[in-house]
Amino acid sequence: MSMNCRTLALGAGLALTLTVVRPSFAAQTTSSQEIQDARQETQIWTAFSLNPYLRANDLKVLVHSGKAVLTGRVEEGISKELAEQIALGVIGIVSVDNQILVQADHEALPSSANRTFGEAVEDATITATIKSKLLWSKHASGLTTNVDTNRGRVTLSGAADSPAARDLAGHLALNTLGVLSVDNRLEVKPGATSGLEDAARAAELGVADSWITAKVKSTLLLSSNVSGTAIKVSTTGGVVTLSGNVKSGAERSLAIELARNVRGVRSVTSTELKP
Repeated sequence: MSMNCRTLALGAGLALTLTVVRPSFAAQTTSSQEIQDARQETQIWTAFSLNPYLRANDLKVLVHSGKAVLTGRVEEGISKELAEQIALGVIGIVSVDNQILVQADHEALPSSANRTFGEAVEDATITATIKSKLLWSKHASGLTTNVDTNRGRVTLSGAADSPAARDLAGHLALNTLGVLSVDNRLEVKPGATSGLEDAARAAELGVADSWITAKVKSTLLLSSNVSGTAIKVSTTGGVVTLSGNVKSGAERSLAIELARNVRGVRSVTSTELKP
């Protein structure tokens, strides 16, 4: 076979190969893009369902190649803006076509007997937060507490070894972000402790300053009525120092009280914490 004939044959074979492979590659690319679109739609919808300002609205999301189209109705313009910012915050979303209508007389979806996905997640978060705050408390050794949360309404059950420990549990629960009310059903039973709390109490003397600082910060951040991000915390030898600016004397007092109740804290210095 001559060189020209071989060249023509190779050219024809290559063309045939590209003809066969190209549609498969295109289909694979399209499939990958569709998966990415679906993933982003799910992320945006999940964020809407978890947001207390948006979850009651019937919002819809459609994503195509990095562009999100939002539809539905909300009562206020700020909710429309919030939905757009949430969508733009999803990785890969480059633009948002916000077609959500602002309708002053729009009625949110009626509450059903069953909690929504967002409500269930928020309740689980509240329960975990309260349990953590109780475990971090230096008075946890006097508590065997069950925490149940339903749509922001918390029920505490179990036992406390003193009225003070019972009241503290209710106070910590009520000052947790997202909590609407607390039904404190703890029974006062002197000497009521569990193995977990006993172990925590036994380890109290060995609590490191870094652990104390982290738990005080977390307690402040997870508590309502306190600007946790505005308060600086440091610990030396179990002595906690709070500094920064708060909005009122009541907020200052609450921050000091919350810090004092963390396990391992010997005292709290707050001269640099100013309203």
